[in-house]
Amino acid sequence: MLMTIIGIYTLYVLVFIYVSVMQIGYINQAKRKPAVLLSASEFLKAGSYAVAKEKMKIVNAFVDYFVFIAWIGFGILFLEKTMFFQNDALMSIAVVLGFILINSLIALPFSYYEKFVLDEKFGFNKSTKALYIKDTLIAFLLTIVIGSLVIWGIHLIMSNFSLWWLWSFVFIFGIVILINMLFPTFRALFFDKLTPLENEELSGEIKTLMDKTGFVSSGVFISDASKRDARLNAYFGGLGKTKRVVLFDTLIQKLSTKELLAVLGHELGHYAHGDIYKNIAMVGVMLFAMLGIFGNLPESLYLELGLRESPYLVMILLMLFMPVLGFIMMPLMGIVSRHNEYAADKMGSELGGASGSIELANALKKLVTENKSFPLSHPLFIFFHYTHPPVLERLKVLGVDVGASDKSALEGTCQAVL
Repeated sequence: MLMTIIGIYTLYVLVFIYVSVMQIGYINQAKRKPAVLLSASEFLKAGSYAVAKEKMKIVNAFVDYFVFIAWIGFGILFLEKTMFFQNDALMSIAVVLGFILINSLIALPFSYYEKFVLDEKFGFNKSTKALYIKDTLIAFLLTIVIGSLVIWGIHLIMSNFSLWWLWSFVFIFGIVILINMLFPTFRALFFDKLTPLENEELSGEIKTLMDKTGFVSSGVFISDASKRDARLNAYFGGLGKTKRVVLFDTLIQKLSTKELLAVLGHELGHYAHGDIYKNIAMVGVMLFAMLGIFGNLPESLYLELGLRESPYLVMILLMLFMPVLGFIMMPLMGIVSRHNEYAADKMGSELGGASGSIELANALKKLVTENKSFPLSHPLFIFFHYTHPPVLERLKVLGVDVGASDKSALEGTCQAVL
């Protein structure tokens, strides 16, 4: 059984790397062809950024693989022997938190490299090292506090119920819903500063737009995201009465009022179609499947690991395999999500009136330009990773002639992969 688990994880890593290699080869050829949506220099720059990100992900995948083997081979046993707690609940909290924090420390160099090397080179990073350290420390503290409570709750369930995996699903799924409700508040408390939108004319137009779909919000806020990053974004956070409309200040600066309203119309389309609840439901299906599998592991696995079956061991195995199940589920979730995006685009363009399609298309073009998003991808990469349709396809559906039908980048061998 242990070799089967290692084999599954190995296959996952190989497929993940293969998809990234194909994407790198595709972009390296495509970026040398006539530019699409972007200027020639920006097209080349966006391609180089996309390739650099994929190379980093490949290195990260190799590191994750060796870390996985280390945890399975001796790491979990080492943690168990290192922690000395008579109380079983405290033992579970200590071991699982130790696992999470060690993994976080291993991932830290990649996070730093992405922020202060890659993003710095391509003009995205606006954060300082002091702010980065502050954010990291806050994230660690929140992990310790919230993580301890969650681990304690799962430990109690596993220790007192024979169908612990089912009740653990109910407990964790409840936390997922709670996180969705509290996310805007937590983000405002610990990371971004949110201020109410002061532009009364824009606020009124947003209110009119929301009224058309029955969206009731606790307010429209501006996030000072530009102190960390130059990318454009917006989100509707929360559930029920906690819903907030949050616009990144970078979005306000770069988009015209009509383009901004088109983007918000798209987001309201997600609300009107219940996409938030659909996404939560899909997460629930993934959680249910994962807990169902790991709630019925054979005893032989624990014998092969040289460990006794315990709540903390099951929790660690769950977290080790979460990326695998996520990768397997992603194509299905991606298909559903891309369908939802097309429907939201349609509603966003309709809410914008006669020029709605044009304004949304212009906004999408600006998002591609400002976020340096390379507009072309290998079909395999789209299949495994895209939650949104390729921007060229979205523009075509909106009636915009993008003049990009050249598939020749897929032909021949991939060059300069690494």
